[in-house]
Amino acid sequence: MLTETFIARKLLQIKAIKLNPQNPFTWTSGLRSPIYCDNRVTLSYPEVRTAIKDALAEKAPLFGHADMIAGVATAGIPHGALLADKLGLPFCYVRSAPKEHGRKNQVEGEIAPGSRVLVIEDLISTGGSSADVVNVLRDLGHEVAGVLAIFSYGFAKAEEIFRNIDCKVISLSNYQTLVTEARLTNYITEEEEKILHSWNSDPQNWYQQHF
Repeated sequence: MLTETFIARKLLQIKAIKLNPQNPFTWTSGLRSPIYCDNRVTLSYPEVRTAIKDALAEKAPLFGHADMIAGVATAGIPHGALLADKLGLPFCYVRSAPKEHGRKNQVEGEIAPGSRVLVIEDLISTGGSSADVVNVLRDLGHEVAGVLAIFSYGFAKAEEIFRNIDCKVISLSNYQTLVTEARLTNYITEEEEKILHSWNSDPQNWYQQHF
C-alpha cells in the first residue's frame, strides 16, 4: 500500500513542493501562502507519476463502483486519464465554465446518461473548483461517487463545502503529513515548520499578521 507519507516524500524529492516564507506565493484565489504545491511536476518523473497512478488506483475502490473517471480541468486531466487507462474506464474532463466558442462544451468527452462518475483532482485547497465540477455532473443527471485528490491542504472551509454538498473526498496525502515529513528529512528548518503550521491554522489572516 502506498501511504500518505510515501506520496509526501515523493513530492518533496522532486521539489513539487515550493516553500518561500519570506516572499509568499499568491494563489489564484488571491490567498497569500508560504507554500505552493505544484503536482504538474510529477508528470515529468515517470517513477513518481506511476506511483501516483497506482495510489489513485488503490484508493478508487473506496468509492464503490464507477462507470467513468472525470478530471478537473486542467491539472486533474492527466492524472485522471492515467487512472482511467489503468482501470479500463472511459474518461472525460470538466471545465470550470463552458467554452465561449466552438461547441461551448463544459464537459469534454461522452458520458452515458446516469453514469456514476469518480472525479479526480490534483489539489484541494478551498475545495471550490472540485465542488463546482461535482455540481455540474449532478446537474447533468449523473451520480458522483466522490472526489479523489493527490493532495489536500486540509482547510476547514473545504471540509465544510464537501459536507454541504454531501460528497465523499479522499486525498493521497495532506498538509500535516507533508510538513512532518519535510521536517524529518530536513527539507525545512524548525523555524520554517512553525511558519507553515501558523499559516495553515489561519490562512486567511496569516499574511496580514506577519507582513
